[in-house]
Amino acid sequence: MKRRIFSLVAIAVFTVAAWAQASEWQIDPAHTTAGFTVRHMGISNVHGRFVKTSGSATVDDSDITKSSVNATMDVNSIDTGNENRDNDLKSPNYFDAAQFPTITFKSKSVSKNGDNKLKVVGDLTIHGVTKEVTLDVDGPSAPIERGGGKRRGLSATTSVNRKDFGVGAKAPAVMVGEDIKIDIDAELTQKAAGAAAK
Repeated sequence: MKRRIFSLVAIAVFTVAAWAQASEWQIDPAHTTAGFTVRHMGISNVHGRFVKTSGSATVDDSDITKSSVNATMDVNSIDTGNENRDNDLKSPNYFDAAQFPTITFKSKSVSKNGDNKLKVVGDLTIHGVTKEVTLDVDGPSAPIERGGGKRRGLSATTSVNRKDFGVGAKAPAVMVGEDIKIDIDAELTQKAAGAAAK
């Protein structure tokens, strides 16, 4: 009887330990939005997004501060709802997508900031310039089972000055605001063991 109880306890401890280990996740491009907002002529806001976003995250549910994330945005996928403006943003006037085709974020530290809220500090690289930024994060949500794997989500916001990255250095602030608000809604996926790739 004692041996059986010991075995059950050992299995329970092993199960909890396995769950508590850090897990690897992929950013789902189809359900992720990396958007930005910039002031135009001081009278209205222009919204845009990078349609193609990819990356991965390591999530440690037992100690969320040990988690990390890497994300990449394709500058050529920029979409503001206006083709002429998009082409201008991809040109050397702003992002210079030919020379700097991606924007990347690599986390350096994660800290708790309230109930299910985090501050994620990392290196943001735009236009070949790397600056440290802090993301205010809601999440990640608890995993759910869907389509042969697990999914979870998070939202993040930050603000940067475009001139700090050399973006639109010649564009007057009266026409294009310098402060850029960044909003990210990301869905993370983790395929079940043996699940077929789709």
